[in-house]
Amino acid sequence: MYLWFKALHIIGVIAWMAGMLYLPRLFVYHAAAKPGSELSETFKTMERRLLNFIMVPAMMVTWIVGIVLLLQGQWIGAGWLHAKLVAVVAMTVLHGLFAHWVNEFRFDRNRHNQKFYRIINEVPTALLIVIVVLAAVKPL
Repeated sequence: MYLWFKALHIIGVIAWMAGMLYLPRLFVYHAAAKPGSELSETFKTMERRLLNFIMVPAMMVTWIVGIVLLLQGQWIGAGWLHAKLVAVVAMTVLHGLFAHWVNEFRFDRNRHNQKFYRIINEVPTALLIVIVVLAAVKPL
């Protein structure tokens, strides 16, 4: 069963990361749209659906199955796992920030410009690289 759980975990990670990479890109374009415009309303719908129907379920699958793998694989004492968990917690906090910004846009209270979101768009990529290297290479 371990390999089936591992496959499910990878599927969850891929879906979650797709959203984590795409949502801030939507924010970049949404920040340029006039509040209340048809374009802004379209972005609100896209952001909400991406967050609620893809990202949240994928994050939950990633965490739940990841914990099952951790327990089945007896990795609790591994240094690489501790470092990976720090990066995954950081990704989860970032996910929470994205959810907050979806709500800010929802109520036309965005306080950030396009440049801010372009920079933020790089953070999930950096965290993903750290997580994958730790999981695949297990350097610690």
